[in-house]
Amino acid sequence: MPPAAESTAPAGALDYLSLPAAACLIARVGVVECLRGVEQAIEADFRRWPEFSKTARLAQPTPDGVIELMPVADARHYAFKYVNGHPRNTRLGLPTVMAFGAIARVDTGAPIFLSELTLSTALRTAATSVMAARLLARPDSRVMALIGNGSQSEFQALGFVGLLGIRSLRLYDVDAAATRKLMANLADVEVELVPCDSVAEAVQGADIVTTLTADKTRATILRGEWLRPGMHINAVGGDCPGKTELDAAILRRARVFVEFEPQTRIEGELQHMAPEFAVTELWRVLAGQAPGRRDAAEITLFDSVGFALEDYSVMRCLQTLGRAHGLLESLALLPALRDPKDLYSLVREAGAGGDGDRT
Repeated sequence: MPPAAESTAPAGALDYLSLPAAACLIARVGVVECLRGVEQAIEADFRRWPEFSKTARLAQPTPDGVIELMPVADARHYAFKYVNGHPRNTRLGLPTVMAFGAIARVDTGAPIFLSELTLSTALRTAATSVMAARLLARPDSRVMALIGNGSQSEFQALGFVGLLGIRSLRLYDVDAAATRKLMANLADVEVELVPCDSVAEAVQGADIVTTLTADKTRATILRGEWLRPGMHINAVGGDCPGKTELDAAILRRARVFVEFEPQTRIEGELQHMAPEFAVTELWRVLAGQAPGRRDAAEITLFDSVGFALEDYSVMRCLQTLGRAHGLLESLALLPALRDPKDLYSLVREAGAGGDGDRT
């Protein structure tokens, strides 16, 4: 996957990928192929992890959720994502997660790409899960329990089925309608779908367990006594302070891998553990600095909270795909000035053209 391209939009404009265009792009390329490209982009960026300036996301908690800004930069580009997490939004007819983001040039500060990141966040989260499982799960894993069947579940399911060879999905959600929705959306996919009546039932016989719940609470979705040797846990839902999904006993039994440790300490399942509890950042496995799965009986846990580098990766991937498929728009967001010091000329010229109030 090439690095983020500079904008080919006219002067004063930048490349823009709208949500409808992103949906069209994903449908045209195919979800699995998009996930393949995004996984490759994330892996390439994780392999050059030390080149990036990194910080934990800036979070603004609210009584009903959280609003966050997620920045990252290297020598060429600065990128950020705006994202919310409001579990009660579905009652208002809104998604629980909505997002947009941008890439800018470091040398000039000029934005070059603006993108929706609601669909794209689902892609990058699933692609990161697949990348981690490729390193940590047993290669012969064929059964996955999917706990939480909401808005991101289809992307996780398709990623694990299409890219990692999962052949059976054991499904559970407290909302049975969500499970029915997921099964309807996957009706044409070659995978066994097994609806279950409880989390305990869903994890029986599972090689991989993915948790994707949305409630902002310290929950115990998955219990330690349900673990068995060789299992890989992909914990995705615990992604802000005060929100967890796992029994602390699971962390004590497993080898724990994270994205950016300072962020996961305050947002992930690590909230259960003391500051000295040992974890491994995933990029070190890719760089050969730390082992992934060491044997078939080991229990591994990817404590995934989402990190800004993954959003940069998905944006540069979709910018490339969007341009190739003619789905990028030009957004007039920047000034195009004959004299860079004469910003007022924009107002003067607009008024001369009859668009302003000239009384």
